[in-house]
Amino acid sequence: MYHFIPDMLRRLWQGYRRWRLARLLRARRIPAQLWCQVVGELPLLQAYARGDRHRLRVLASRFLQDKLITGVADFEPSTYMRVVIAAQACVPILNLGLDYYQGWREIILYPDSFVVQAHWQDEFGVVHEGEEGRSGEAWEQGPILLAWDAIAPDRVAARPAYMNLVIHEFAHKLDLLNGVADGYPPLHRAMNSHDWSEVFANLFNQLSNELNAGHDVQLDPYACTNPAEFFAVLSEYFFMAPGLLASRYPTLYWQLAHFYQQTPAG
Repeated sequence: MYHFIPDMLRRLWQGYRRWRLARLLRARRIPAQLWCQVVGELPLLQAYARGDRHRLRVLASRFLQDKLITGVADFEPSTYMRVVIAAQACVPILNLGLDYYQGWREIILYPDSFVVQAHWQDEFGVVHEGEEGRSGEAWEQGPILLAWDAIAPDRVAARPAYMNLVIHEFAHKLDLLNGVADGYPPLHRAMNSHDWSEVFANLFNQLSNELNAGHDVQLDPYACTNPAEFFAVLSEYFFMAPGLLASRYPTLYWQLAHFYQQTPAG
């Protein structure tokens, strides 16, 4: 009978850890009134059923325990600002889990756009360097930088319907999970890597050719900057304008649906 004792102790310990984690989550969960306010201001969250919004609240609460959201200089992010960021950041990983944001710790929040030292290559292959104003940036194994004036709910309403800077930068973090931002995040086992590459490459080349020919492309031209930006911009469309993406580019929509394990177009 003694050989049952270690197994019993292990089950008791696991049960205690689950109970303790559940208690901590309840104690540190985003307050209901604040959560309802943020949901009411972000149509992206309103699109989810009640049960999924509850899961988002729990996941966003865990996100805020795991990540630091700090301001620059004397700019101090409020609890409201932190919840706005966490709620949207957790949309892409609702069915993937917080482990998909592993390997980094901090989100740095600016009050408005910031200047970075940028490198870019022109059409002749010449590399240039200079200062560039930005509203968001994701660093490999480093922080995410965001400008509050670009993500504040009252400002977002005035932007294009597909645009969501939080989803854009966090999509870059998912892309960086396998080391390089190249529009090829780590796919699930059931996904076909050849299909993913073919669908994304074909549409990227098609839109790039149309843009170079002076035609109006059906998606944000910034998507054609490079494959990494293509994945990030298309992730914005997937969550913010899923019906449009599903109707115009169904094969690409379903690749993203398999990756994110969500079907926002219904």
